[in-house]
Amino acid sequence: MKKLQIFVWAAALLTLSFQVRAQTPEEIKQVENYLNGIRNLQASFVQTSSNGGIAEGMLYIAKPNKIRMEYKDPTSVLIVGDGDYIVYNDKELDQVTHIDYDDIPATMILANNISIDGKKIKVLDFFKDAGTTTITLDYQDKGEVGPITLVFDNNPFALKQWKIVDPQSVEVTVSLYNPQKDTALNDSLFKFKKAQKNPLKYKGKK
Repeated sequence: MKKLQIFVWAAALLTLSFQVRAQTPEEIKQVENYLNGIRNLQASFVQTSSNGGIAEGMLYIAKPNKIRMEYKDPTSVLIVGDGDYIVYNDKELDQVTHIDYDDIPATMILANNISIDGKKIKVLDFFKDAGTTTITLDYQDKGEVGPITLVFDNNPFALKQWKIVDPQSVEVTVSLYNPQKDTALNDSLFKFKKAQKNPLKYKGKK
């Protein structure tokens, strides 16, 4: 029994040592440089959840802290952040909710200066092969959302996916398609204006 415990402890130590060696300062810097190099980003996305949910839409990001996630029907949800606050609009229920930036997983991606220094942002896991780089980050200002896992294509180096676990322990994966960096985005994308339902129509004078 004692030998088994020693073996398990040694195996865990070996695994930990392998994880530490797997990430070099240059690899971490590559992730930082990519995230810090984004000024604007737009992409189509597919969102899947471990509870079976699936949705798709368009993502727009403008730094600092501006985001728009426009879901396609039948999801009928719009998320808009103007840099000061975020609006969650359930168009089907005609409900508007103001939420905190810390409750949106993409908050870290939206920052102007991201430093993975092991203090405010820590690396929990790292993996790299010929095609992709995967890094799991834990950051202090994440609210109730769990650590975020970012997945990058290696050639060219580009963000392709992020994963989080929400406060209900549901894993949510957002996969990006046809991402375009630093394209001109109209600022009106990040201003919320509630759509009017069945607006009144007035007849003009005869």
